[in-house]
Amino acid sequence: MTDSQVPQVPQVPQVPRVPKSVLARGAALLRACGESEGAQSLAELALRTGLPKPTAHRLLGELVRLGLVERGPDGRYGIGLALFVLGQSAPSARELRDIALPFLGDLYEATGENVHLAVPDGPDTLFLAKLTGRRATPIVSRTGGRLPAHCTATGKVFLAHDPRPPGVSLPRLTPRTLVLPGQLARDLARTRARGFGVNLEEAEIGISAVAAPVYAHERRPVAALSVTGGTRRLDMERVGARVCAAARALTRALSA
Repeated sequence: MTDSQVPQVPQVPQVPRVPKSVLARGAALLRACGESEGAQSLAELALRTGLPKPTAHRLLGELVRLGLVERGPDGRYGIGLALFVLGQSAPSARELRDIALPFLGDLYEATGENVHLAVPDGPDTLFLAKLTGRRATPIVSRTGGRLPAHCTATGKVFLAHDPRPPGVSLPRLTPRTLVLPGQLARDLARTRARGFGVNLEEAEIGISAVAAPVYAHERRPVAALSVTGGTRRLDMERVGARVCAAARALTRALSA
């Protein structure tokens, strides 16, 4: 039986593990606030973190007083300005982003599409920077957002150079998401062979991407550059060559 013939098992939502310490519970609420595009209700945050509503409400009140979370007039919660300022102060991410910005700009000028700088973050790829414009195809990604590594071009770059296999349970975002281990392994082998990763509508229907690895002094990539746009508009080979050239130039800049 081939991978394509294996019956698909529906993904069962996982119940979040409830953090035990107060610090861990506060961090879980901050992460839940940051992972959403917009503000969320108390009920949504309690569900995402597994915390009882009274506990979540008490901790959110403290986070609001500290300026780490904001509570809107409608009672919904989002990341506060103080936390945004703290996040911008992370030295390694700030230095990487500052060095990469000229290369991101060159890629955007050359392609007119969405350009990302991403770093590995556990099972996800985390977008440190994103350049877009009026010509670019609208997409769901955002600076500070994350997506599962197995269904993104940047994430595949990281997985292709990671000796550890990805988790056994891979979420399916679209009908084209590679969730079977054999399919993903073959795709990662192609990524290593050609030097760049490809996402063909695996995170968002109608949207594809190309990404190339960025190195510092390590053997494994510290980051990846990508170009993301409409599938019909994206010439994979041409864009792939541009992304690889930009990633090599950024690698030289980081090594210096």
